[in-house]
Amino acid sequence: MCQEPRLLLHQTWGAIKSTSSHPSGSFSSAAFLSAGAEITITSEPAQPAEGDNVTLAVQGLSGELLAYNWYAGPTLSLSYLVASYIVSTGDETPGPAHTGREAVRPDGSLNIQGALPGHSGTYILQTLNRQFQTEVGYGHLQVYEILAQPVVMTNSTALVERRDTLRLICSSPSPAEVRWFFNGDTLPIAVRLGLSPDGRVLTRHGIRREEAGAYQCEVWNPVSVSRSEPINLTVYFGPERVAILQDSTARTGCTIKVDFNTSFTLWCVSQSCPEPEYMWAFNGRALKNGQDHLNISSMTAAQEGTYTCIAKNPKTLLSGSASVVVKLSAAVVAMTIVPVPTRPMEGQDVTLTVHGYPKDLLVYAWYRGPASEPNRLLSQLPSGNWIAGPAHTGREVGFANCSLLVQKLNLTDAGRYTLKTVTLQGKTEMLEVELQVARDIASTTVLEEQANDGRLPLPSD
Repeated sequence: MCQEPRLLLHQTWGAIKSTSSHPSGSFSSAAFLSAGAEITITSEPAQPAEGDNVTLAVQGLSGELLAYNWYAGPTLSLSYLVASYIVSTGDETPGPAHTGREAVRPDGSLNIQGALPGHSGTYILQTLNRQFQTEVGYGHLQVYEILAQPVVMTNSTALVERRDTLRLICSSPSPAEVRWFFNGDTLPIAVRLGLSPDGRVLTRHGIRREEAGAYQCEVWNPVSVSRSEPINLTVYFGPERVAILQDSTARTGCTIKVDFNTSFTLWCVSQSCPEPEYMWAFNGRALKNGQDHLNISSMTAAQEGTYTCIAKNPKTLLSGSASVVVKLSAAVVAMTIVPVPTRPMEGQDVTLTVHGYPKDLLVYAWYRGPASEPNRLLSQLPSGNWIAGPAHTGREVGFANCSLLVQKLNLTDAGRYTLKTVTLQGKTEMLEVELQVARDIASTTVLEEQANDGRLPLPSD
């Protein structure tokens, strides 16, 4: 009993279609359109997400209607027909474009259960009234998908400053809007200038160090937003501003004065990524030290000179250097004389070791006793030449550092020794030291025993 109205409706549609001049073959001929009719179609909800139940609500219907036709497409073509509906019987006939989720309601609206992004597009409602006039209303449905997490792809995560090009791609299967984040904040305007028109590709020629950090892209639509995991970019640069520090004070290009026999450390610092490789040189000669610091355990004249630090970046292949001059401080002018050993025995050798002798030395002289008595002159060393004096016994040897070696000591060698130095500027300085010589008890005992046995005469008083 439901067939007769349906057949009548199809015959009616067919009769109208046969007289239509619409290029799509629709029965909506201008001759049958009611004048001034205005049908509007709106989506409820207005911005549905995938999975939502959607209703295409209709306003502006007029007169007593016989039937509805819903199309999901830009024209009234049979291939776009979703369903036909007879008002009097409530019968609904699915069309070629029916997905199994659509249903026409008596008020002419179209309900879509669990709408998918594929349901998006243009929808047309065509109505037929008892005067066999048709009206047409147009609407648009946009079903937004729940966005999957995008992925940032890059040509490299480690680049050299001003040399390499960065290329980041926001990969997402969804045709959604894209925005970028840098270290958690919106991408700076200077970096945004490198975006492609669709915002999915970020290109930076001659990358800068300030552009190193964490990059993320985010896709969004009115109902969903999803942000990628961060991708961390490293930018290699330097070394720059290489400097040598002592006690956290910059010393590059200056002279460091160090007290005699004290220890100190030179630190090499620079602005570089990654940390550079370090090399040290002393007076142009490479040192076996690959650290960022150089320790001097005991400052002497031998450590005076120019210290150079060379920093080389293994990634950028650039290098830089800094130098300082290290000298003994003025306090070391005060000389000291130390006997080595400090209390020698007769028969031993002793060295009167001089610390802090003048570096601009012209000549020095040793005296056995006060320097005011010329006949007590042991030796002197002017300009590297050894000259023996009246008090020289043949057992004394002088060195370039002013030290004096006395060989095979006897008890008469004990007493005062005086060192006199004269600098190139004519400055004269004198320093005295008292040498003590211990008696060799073992040798004395043997001599006394031999004398008691009659083998040696005892010394007379």
